[in-house]
Parts: sequence; C-alpha cells; structure tokens
Amino acid sequence: MAERSLTHLEPLGGARMVDVSPREPTHRRALARCRVWMQPETTTKVANNAITKGDVLAAARIAGIQAAKRTADMIPMCHPVLVGSVSINFSIGDDYVEVESQVETVDRTGVEMEALTACTVAALTVYDMCKSADRSMTIADVALWEKSGGRSGAWRRDDLSEDAHTR
Repeated sequence: MAERSLTHLEPLGGARMVDVSPREPTHRRALARCRVWMQPETTTKVANNAITKGDVLAAARIAGIQAAKRTADMIPMCHPVLVGSVSINFSIGDDYVEVESQVETVDRTGVEMEALTACTVAALTVYDMCKSADRSMTIADVALWEKSGGRSGAWRRDDLSEDAHTR
C-alpha cells in the first residue's frame, strides 16, 4: 500500500496550512444542522418569546452569523474565507430547537467549518439564553448535511432520516 502524506503536517511533523492559492475561486455552499434538546416547557417558552433573558432565536441567529465570520480565528488549520452569506434558521419541536445554518462564498476553499461553527455557536446561545429555565438541555447531532463546490463537488447526507438521532 502506498504511503499517504498528511496534508497538514510538514515532513518533519510541524503543523502547516494547506496551500490553496493555486486553486481557482468557485461558488461554495455548506449546510449544517444540530438540535438543542430541552424540556417541553422550555420549548414552549422559546416559541412564545417568554424566556427572561430576551429573544432567544434572535440572539442565537446573530451569534451564529458572527461565528461563521470568525471561524478561522477558532479552528487552527481553517483558512479565512470571505463569507458571502450566512443564514441561520430554527425549527421548534415538542422538546427541541433545531438549528440550521447555511453559508455561501466564492473562494478557493469550502465553508463546511463555517457552517458547523455557526450552527454550534447558535445552539450554545440557545443554551445560554435558556439555562435559567432548564439546566438539563443537551446539544446534539451536530452534522454537515450538504456541501457543494470545489474539487470534490456536491455531497448530501442521505443516510439519516428525520428521527434517526434521539437523545
């Protein structure tokens, strides 16, 4: 079997960023989702904007957008990209808030990490805003659901049904 080189290590083992400068910029998009599981009473308060700290979903949306733009500052080998758009959307179930983030760019590398970071930080903000009402919350099922663009092309998660993951 041929030896495969590690893309983020120099020959002597030091860390390095992959050189993406020879690549042509292309349109790239990534979609990530996660869930914040909570007591049904907490979900009702979120839906009715009755959490004492304020508008949970508005705060979480802003936090997710900010996080997408700052991903390279938090993930060591992640390239800074010019984020063209970020959208954060929420679905409220009986005992969860689902967070969905979509990030787009025209750049030399993808935005999967930006979408995952946006989704996770938005979920953390939901937790922070609701923790006084429900300390039993759980953030789960953080996953990339779709990506497009770049050399590897389009990819879509198709092996999970809506209820495949439970807490």
